[in-house]
Amino acid sequence: MADAAPKFVAYERVSTARQGKSGLGLEAQRKAIDDFAASKGAKMVARFTEVESGRKADRPELQQALHLAKITGSTLLIAKLDRLSRNAAFLLTLRDSGVRFIAVDMPEANDLTVGIMALVAQQEREAISKRTKEALAAAKARGVKLGNPNGAAALRRAGKGAAALRETVSANADDFAEALRPIIEELRQDGYTTLRAVAQELNARGVLARRGGRWHVSSVRGLLERLFETSV
Repeated sequence: MADAAPKFVAYERVSTARQGKSGLGLEAQRKAIDDFAASKGAKMVARFTEVESGRKADRPELQQALHLAKITGSTLLIAKLDRLSRNAAFLLTLRDSGVRFIAVDMPEANDLTVGIMALVAQQEREAISKRTKEALAAAKARGVKLGNPNGAAALRRAGKGAAALRETVSANADDFAEALRPIIEELRQDGYTTLRAVAQELNARGVLARRGGRWHVSSVRGLLERLFETSV
């Protein structure tokens, strides 16, 4: 008697609502998952798609996927474990679920692998936080004012002319952008490729925007254009 076809429950994740609506990032994950399932002659029991930040520990779609996999005897199938390897909460949830899993990009991964990755992820998060604080402290020591130093309102009160105002504000913005360059380059290397994802991560790290508030898509766009002298 031939072995029964394997059963998979697919789990996909994108970090922003825009990516979820556009399919950006989902198409590659879905193709990897579907190609793997087809190569095994597997039955796809269900597919769950999470749209939220990778930093969040509360993942309702993941919990539903794990529950369904458990009660149906299916294997959880994800496209890329390495893309999620910095998130300790995800890794620990996966390890402790008792559900079999396969990552298409790392099919040899097991509970031990995931447990080690979770420890590394937690250490990396702490290292990132430390590097961010050190970068901001170094910028402050160089005299960079993190906030809105000598802004337009202050210059107007001092009676400065329009040319001096524009020059000073532009110089302040350049200094501020340069102070954040190491952080931005690190985020880009870590896969934060959308304006919204960068804004969310800067806010999560407690980095203030130039006017002292939270980061938004528009403020990140301005920062990147100033740093890399190109439209984003």
